[in-house]
Amino acid sequence: MAQTAAIKSGMYAWEGIDKNGKRVKGEMSGQSDALIKTTLRRQGVNPLKVKKKSKPLFGDSGGKITTKDITVFSRQLATMMSSGVPLVQSFEIVGRGHENKAMQNLILTIKGDVEAGGALAEAFSKHPQQFDELYVNLVTAGEHAGILEGILHKLATYMEKTEALKSKIKSALFYPVAVVVVAFIITCILMIYVIPQFEDLFKGFGADLPALTQMVINMSNWFQENWYILIGGIIGTVVGLLQLKKRSIKFAHFMDRIALKIPIVGDILNKSAIARFARTLSTMFSAGTPLVEAMASVAGACGNIVYYNVVMKMRDEISTGTQLQVSMRDAGLFPNMVVQMVAIGEESGALDTMLNKVADWYEQEVDDAVEALTSLLEPIIMAVLGVIIGGLVIAMYLPIFKMGQVV
Repeated sequence: MAQTAAIKSGMYAWEGIDKNGKRVKGEMSGQSDALIKTTLRRQGVNPLKVKKKSKPLFGDSGGKITTKDITVFSRQLATMMSSGVPLVQSFEIVGRGHENKAMQNLILTIKGDVEAGGALAEAFSKHPQQFDELYVNLVTAGEHAGILEGILHKLATYMEKTEALKSKIKSALFYPVAVVVVAFIITCILMIYVIPQFEDLFKGFGADLPALTQMVINMSNWFQENWYILIGGIIGTVVGLLQLKKRSIKFAHFMDRIALKIPIVGDILNKSAIARFARTLSTMFSAGTPLVEAMASVAGACGNIVYYNVVMKMRDEISTGTQLQVSMRDAGLFPNMVVQMVAIGEESGALDTMLNKVADWYEQEVDDAVEALTSLLEPIIMAVLGVIIGGLVIAMYLPIFKMGQVV
């Protein structure tokens, strides 16, 4: 048993003759060529040639599979199924027409698993990096309820809105970071190449330099001698923090808690977490997933350890019979408006609709907050850049102005 479990699936290219005597070929994943041949015979295909592909399943030539690829795939698959196209044929059409080689291989691999008699959710679960627990749970619910195409449409919509939310937050943070990086590069160039030229010029003046000019020259001298230490220290610190966050759960949790307390940015992250909570819970609840089972996936989708811990605590309370609105109120993390909307949804039997409205509201709130943050940062960044760059320029020209006054 241990040896069998250790055998990894691979991608095999096959050729054979079907029941009608036509020559057919394709690709299928399996643990050996013998198993591939057995599967083909069950499907009515007489295998002539089965060969394992030399390239890895998601090799270098394939590129990277993004969330957008999975979203488009979900939408295409749902559309095909709604049009009456059989599931396996839908995989074939979508997979063969995909430009991303890695995504094409992934789709055809899943197609092979489904052709072999496996459940769709089980085939998805073999690729956790592309299809997370929430995705697999919803597909499982859709298969059991016979509403798979509807679930896939909901998943596509959910991922589109979630990615749009993430993109807005990233865009809000990218602008100031990019400007700061450019300012740092310009300052480095001035310190290493420009200011030393002025220093050589000032040596012939035979007079004491202004304090500001002397300070900048001293900084330039230090920078020329230690620039690699400074730049290496900054890069090392950033990379170290990112790696520490990946490897240390405690540090990642600490960073999550600190992020929620940062002025303005923390407010955006809080609203984003509430929007994700509402959107995820609405999607799962409308798919027929029991509330207690849905809460684990909802907790992970919030994207912050503070909300994760609160939602998991809520799940424990709900499992003992507590209403969702009561557990949310007791948590003390959700605004009163959200709690009231959930209460109305529970009383009216339209919880998913109310949660969707909450998600729409807070996604719009995030939009407005991001725009406000961008508008606020622009003048602040320009002022800081003006002080830094302008200060360096003024420091270099002060001796020239002083000499002009003497003359």
